[in-house]
Amino acid sequence: MIHVHNLTKNYGSLRAVENISFELEKGDVLGFLGPNGAGKTTTMRIITGYMPPTKGSVRIENIDIFDHPLEAKKQIGYLPENPPLYNDMSVADYLDFVADIKKVPSKEKRSRLLYVMDHCGIIGVSKRIIAHLSKGYKQRVGIAQALINNPSVLVLDEPTNGLDPVQIIEIRELIKSLAGERTIILSTHILPEVTMICSRVIIINKGRIALEESLESLSQNLKSKENLYLKLRQYGESVIDKIESIENISKVNTSAPGEYVIVPSNGVDVRDELAMMAVANNWGLLELRPLTHTLEEVFLKVISSEG
Repeated sequence: MIHVHNLTKNYGSLRAVENISFELEKGDVLGFLGPNGAGKTTTMRIITGYMPPTKGSVRIENIDIFDHPLEAKKQIGYLPENPPLYNDMSVADYLDFVADIKKVPSKEKRSRLLYVMDHCGIIGVSKRIIAHLSKGYKQRVGIAQALINNPSVLVLDEPTNGLDPVQIIEIRELIKSLAGERTIILSTHILPEVTMICSRVIIINKGRIALEESLESLSQNLKSKENLYLKLRQYGESVIDKIESIENISKVNTSAPGEYVIVPSNGVDVRDELAMMAVANNWGLLELRPLTHTLEEVFLKVISSEG
């Protein structure tokens, strides 16, 4: 569906993107993450044919986007960070105009207009001037224009940027409803969106891919490395020594008197043994719970260590 091979982009002496490669199949929803200036937007602009790379290639539905740009772009719907809206037009007139620009066949245009307005929840504002819409509705119109040509690939650059919490939920639900029908690349700074919507994650840092993994695999990997938080009334070196004597505990860290972070070996569940030892020694067991890793922790670790 999408094949990106060794993309590199230089702006004079500045290398914004370096040797980025990945492949996506139909139905994949990719969360494309990275700090500001990492090269996300540049990569997305190259993938959509908005700008050429210094070197490398992009194939959409096995069509090279630079050798056959018109054919490849027919397969793409693109929502840039700032939606390309004409504020003095009504919603319906604007989408009709975009349909003509994208050469939607006349016999299909009306049905496509009704489909995208219904799917994006904007039929009720179809006659309103775009300038008078809220930012949330403008984002919906932006997604509608990306869908008007029924693309197999949808590229969304920060689709919830600047929205209020209610609008974020609405746009998130809209994107989730589009998953499965087409391949989606989603760039966002809101990491919970990735866990809620995406099936794969790529973290880019300083123009290079620092991590690429399926969300399922990443979640299982994090779970297997889950540490435990233990809080006791009693504390001291003798307590630590006894905890470390339990089989399958590789390390015990202390952050405050009576508070311990237990590192199990190879993800082994040692909660039963810890609880029984605490009760048997009358340590005063106050709390025992997993320390769950999050995508935010992974993201920060990856960009700080460059993978």
